[in-house]
Amino acid sequence: MESLISKRLNQVASSYDLVIVGSGFGGAILAQVARSLGKSVLLVERLQHPRFAIGESTSPLMNLLVEELAHRYHLPRLLPLATYGAWQAAYPEIGCGLKRGFSYYAQESGKPFRKTSDRTNELLVAASPNDVLADTHWLRADVDQFLVKEAVTLGADYVDLTTVSCVTFENDQTILRLEKGNDSVEVRARLLIDATGPHGFLHRFLELEEREFEGYPRTQSLYSHFTHLRRTSEMPEFAESAAPPYCPDDAALHHVYEGGWMWILPFNNGVTSAGFIANETLSEELKLEDKAGAWRRFMERFPTIGAQFADAKEILPLVHSKRVPFRTSQVVGRNWLMLPSAAFFIDPLFSTGMPLTLLGIERLARLIGSDWDNARAFQEGLEEIGRITLLEGDNTARFVAGCHAAMGHFPQFAAYSMFYFAAASFSEMARRLDRRTMVTRYLAANQTAFTADLHRFANKTLSGDFDFGLKEIAPCIERLNVAGLADESKRNWYGVDLNDVIHNAAKLDYTPEELTPILADADWAQC
Repeated sequence: MESLISKRLNQVASSYDLVIVGSGFGGAILAQVARSLGKSVLLVERLQHPRFAIGESTSPLMNLLVEELAHRYHLPRLLPLATYGAWQAAYPEIGCGLKRGFSYYAQESGKPFRKTSDRTNELLVAASPNDVLADTHWLRADVDQFLVKEAVTLGADYVDLTTVSCVTFENDQTILRLEKGNDSVEVRARLLIDATGPHGFLHRFLELEEREFEGYPRTQSLYSHFTHLRRTSEMPEFAESAAPPYCPDDAALHHVYEGGWMWILPFNNGVTSAGFIANETLSEELKLEDKAGAWRRFMERFPTIGAQFADAKEILPLVHSKRVPFRTSQVVGRNWLMLPSAAFFIDPLFSTGMPLTLLGIERLARLIGSDWDNARAFQEGLEEIGRITLLEGDNTARFVAGCHAAMGHFPQFAAYSMFYFAAASFSEMARRLDRRTMVTRYLAANQTAFTADLHRFANKTLSGDFDFGLKEIAPCIERLNVAGLADESKRNWYGVDLNDVIHNAAKLDYTPEELTPILADADWAQC
């Protein structure tokens, strides 16, 4: 890809409608949307593209949001990122991975993985009917650079290697002092957006309090990018006697164990993103600050994972994150807002971060389009977005905390995960079928009974009560279960079957007779 050239500070304007600090995917997409709405934009980057970043795995809701934003704001070059097939046809040079679903395998310390006939130590949940319509993993160095270039092409100004040294709030404007090398400039913004990620610049500058998620473990992580990683399909431990709903490697593949979990996200250029999460006890045992030694000890502890990584080569230095979860206390103020990615960070166990950020962008874009010229209504709208941001973050963190507590009890972990898959599949289908008012919050947080049951089972796992299974979970997700989930006869393998949706048409306010031709004609529903 061509290098991305930023402006010199003396080339930027003195004022902008939006100043977006942070040019990752969230900041860059927001810059494109804002330009489509006719707003002047300055995008500020502390580092330089291309650069390494994690937060790489998408989901059906995430890609549906990409599609909706591309259509609504006339961004045709964003649209191919919504599916694997379209991406490969339009941008084969941009690093991408095929994600057909979510794969989970239970690992035990000191023991090799052995598949069981009832599949109680694995979970496969498909997210698409075929490769063409599949979700993706984003090689962020490539994708973020592409998205920023698109924002610049649309008229956004961009500066890199630039820091914000001072922020002053004055009436209805924010004044920022930008510094790049020996140069500095003062810029005014009608709206300031923090897209810098957890512990971002506004959290630090405003000295905001950090709040812990209730019941959430203190976790650390160790990760990098690798080559020469074995696929499970090449390992006898994972041999199948029947065809799974998709190739488990063409997915977000997870190894789950007492004290944490590991992610494996393969790209189509031979590179794989991989890393593991560990709670305080496991972090101390592995001595994560000794990065190379900790990685070796982790591989020795879990022999099947060790075999999978036997020939793997790091292509980037191992990164040690000493504290994974993050939540700030305030995400909105007078004419400023943090994107969800800056407001909080939750373990990406179910790829929650990217769709949460795009939901925040979608809400902000609608507000800019409707109330930009009404100062009072606009500020009230910002405050409502801030409230929803923290509500969705807290609810998602509560769910993931319950998952963490169950990681040493895989059948219960798999059963509890049905809350996520039910909410995700229902939300996607409701948006596809013009029933979006049925689920207006991430993880169906607006569904009172569903959320109460989700929290009730989170409390059970957090208290060490694992006396439950699919039979107890199934009634709790029934109202949103349009994907045939929590079915013991499927033995933890869930494919995409549109007959499940048709059978549950009433939950989406359709009859089977109404829904059948709609699904038959929809491009996104073709198997």
